[in-house]
Order: sequence, then C-alpha cells, then structure tokens
Amino acid sequence: MSRIGNNPITVPEGVTVSIADGVVTVKGKLGELTQEVSGVDVKLEDGTLTLTRPNDKKDVRAKHGLYRALLNNMIHGVATGWSKELELVGVGYRASNQGNKLDLAVGFSHNIVLDIAPEVKVETVSEKGKNPIIKLSSFDKQLVGAVAAKIRAFRKPEPYKGKGIKFVGEEIRRKAGKSA
Repeated sequence: MSRIGNNPITVPEGVTVSIADGVVTVKGKLGELTQEVSGVDVKLEDGTLTLTRPNDKKDVRAKHGLYRALLNNMIHGVATGWSKELELVGVGYRASNQGNKLDLAVGFSHNIVLDIAPEVKVETVSEKGKNPIIKLSSFDKQLVGAVAAKIRAFRKPEPYKGKGIKFVGEEIRRKAGKSA
C-alpha cells in the first residue's frame, strides 16, 4: 500500500493540467512542465489529481508513489516555484553573476565560470562581514537541484575547517584534526 501515492493532489487556481496518451502537462504562471507516466492511471476530477494503480506488481507499486511525488512537485513548481541557497565559506571565496553566467572564486588559480540553464534564475548576495550566498530559483525542482549540486561539487565542504560551498542550513560534521 502506497501512502504517498494514495494522497490526492489539489490543483491550485491558475494551474491547468492536461492528460493525453500517458503524458501529463502542467501549465502555470511560471512555466510549463511535462511528465511521461506509465503503469499508473492518472485522473483529474474537480480540481484534484488522483493516481491509481491497476495491479499490485512490484514495479507498479514503486511507480505509484514516484509519479505522485513528481506530479505534485510539478504543480507546486509552476504555481509558486522552487529555490535553493548556497553559501560560500572560506577566506577570499566570492561569487558574482552577469545574467545567467555565474563567476566563482573558490581558491583555485583561476575563476570558475558556469553557464546556468535559462530556466534557472541566479542571484548572488555579498555583504561585508558575511559569507557570499548564491540564490537559485526555477519552476523545475529537478533542474534547481541539479544546478545546485553541480555548483556544490566544485568545492565540497571539508570536515576540518568547514571551508567550501554548502547549502544554507546544512550541518557539516566536523573532525578534531591532529592532537599534539
């Protein structure tokens, strides 16, 4: 029994959902997303989206909750959007952006220039005395997560001093280091 898959999804005002040939298309004020659905039946009735499975095979049970979560993320994304914030911790670590080009100075001999997808809006905040912050926002949750993970992978936080690129609110497990 899928507890997640059985929950109905309420479609907010301003969001239109269309289902045709196993493809669910969601349109909202922020954008449009599509998802191919197989093995699960999707029905739209009175502003609620419900997913039912035709049988209890293992792969169908697995897809039931997965597709429900994906469709819920799509509806939330086109209605309100998703965002992630990254923090640069380290002396001399800087971030700046010109449009969708992100320029990172994170301790290498050269700056890293990253072209970010046009669907993702990037913003950098640098205040004196505080760590620089990179704000990513988009209507596609998967794309925001992938871009944030790619930026974080350039300089992951290390456990001794805590330097690196980390998510805002992320706890870094610290190690003691050498004892004299």
